[in-house]
Amino acid sequence: MTSKEKYPITLYNTLSGKKEVFNPIHPDHVGMYVCGPTVYSDVHLGNIRTFMCFDVIYRYLMYIGYKVRYVRNITDVGHLENDADEGEDKIAKKARLQQLEPMEIVQQYTNGFHHVLDQFNLMPVSIEPSATGHIMEQIEMVQNLINNGYAYEINGSVYFDVSKYDKAHNYGKLSGRKIEELMESGRSLDSQDEKRNKIDFAVWKKASPTHIMRWNSPWGEGFPGWHLECTVMSTKYLGESFDIHGGGMDLVFPHHECEIAQSIGSTGKDPVKYWLHSNMLTVNGQKMSKSLGNSFLPHQLFSGDHELLDKGYSPMVVRFFMLQSHYSSTLDFSNEALQAAEKGYKRLMEGFKISNNLKHNSGQTDSDLENKTKELIDDLFKNMSDDFNTAKTLAVLFEITTMMNNFKAGNLKVSQLSKETFDELIVQYQGFITDVLGINEEKESSNDLLNGVIDVLINLRQNAKEAKNYQLSDKIRDDLKDLGVILKDSKEGTEYSLS
Repeated sequence: MTSKEKYPITLYNTLSGKKEVFNPIHPDHVGMYVCGPTVYSDVHLGNIRTFMCFDVIYRYLMYIGYKVRYVRNITDVGHLENDADEGEDKIAKKARLQQLEPMEIVQQYTNGFHHVLDQFNLMPVSIEPSATGHIMEQIEMVQNLINNGYAYEINGSVYFDVSKYDKAHNYGKLSGRKIEELMESGRSLDSQDEKRNKIDFAVWKKASPTHIMRWNSPWGEGFPGWHLECTVMSTKYLGESFDIHGGGMDLVFPHHECEIAQSIGSTGKDPVKYWLHSNMLTVNGQKMSKSLGNSFLPHQLFSGDHELLDKGYSPMVVRFFMLQSHYSSTLDFSNEALQAAEKGYKRLMEGFKISNNLKHNSGQTDSDLENKTKELIDDLFKNMSDDFNTAKTLAVLFEITTMMNNFKAGNLKVSQLSKETFDELIVQYQGFITDVLGINEEKESSNDLLNGVIDVLINLRQNAKEAKNYQLSDKIRDDLKDLGVILKDSKEGTEYSLS
């Protein structure tokens, strides 16, 4: 029996609103599409969390034996300001402000995106198509929508007829939105008067005289709507119906809802079997946003160069921190949580080092330890197969880490396990850490060295205080302050921050 048969996956499907057993359309093969970044600025941590979640899902599916085609797009045209159907293209605006060609902006931020993903140890996807590379396919789908009666052209722009589509299908089945409520509430994807209904959305937009990014089409010069590209590229590379579509929960409406409507309107088929969505980030309990001044970019998190951060944290510590929460749960950033994650990461890596040095030797097998070990191995698979629960999987890995420490200390003996169980334990312990969760051991950085030196000085100061050598204690505190290191004493001990 293979791992995927022994440990069947269940996942929460946004479309049905419940957990379902995962049965891919084609046995042993999985098609997965995730909405990628709009490359007009540095990738933010909310994006990183989403891509990291699906990186782990991708890793686990392959780990248990699936062949996976993972497609994640690059949006390099059509995403207008405020996610609407009017206004300036985000990339074109950045290009105008920096006096560059739009494709220079695209290349710059695509390179930056890949660099950040490498830092966080995300695996390369199978295919990374771009919107501008699929203009002809998008024009073809627009024409299909017109031919099928679900889109109409006005003044060189083409809009999706939401009301007509809803009569034959269910617009809102993913998000739970009702078309009547959308009409009454004034929720509009666009405020232009030329549309038949305000909730209709653009699949092709006529380019204004000043619009830089434009292509010839049967309806005149223009550019594709933001929602269209994902429908086109997902179906091109994964088929008209495929297994998993993922993204952040902020994309459920309107983006993913519109994707479904476009696919059904064009092909007549429901495009996706399982819709998965990651949750948002908060900072100290508040939603992370630029307007609140509580958002930070990955490089700020690494360096600690932000007023909300006491110090910097390495990419692997941040990855470990993010995986401590289930992908569908809100993830809250705080200095306390990051510091705890740093300790947890180091403990896990120590266990990993111990596992590399353990060698089995024959002896009397302990049946209780043998059964407990087999149960822990089973729990690794069971927790990951239960909607990819990385938090519970890490908890099991820490139980095994305790076992590794006991082997090293001599409290347990390797000979108490059969060689088969011991070998399986080491393979799965290391495999889940590196291959499934993507957590690697990092070389000690200059930040780590600095932290270590400060800890040594704090200990020296504590020893001086205990010896009632207050002159030396105060000198250490004052000298560190002059260097920008602020010490804060409390009942729990001494902490520091960088001024």
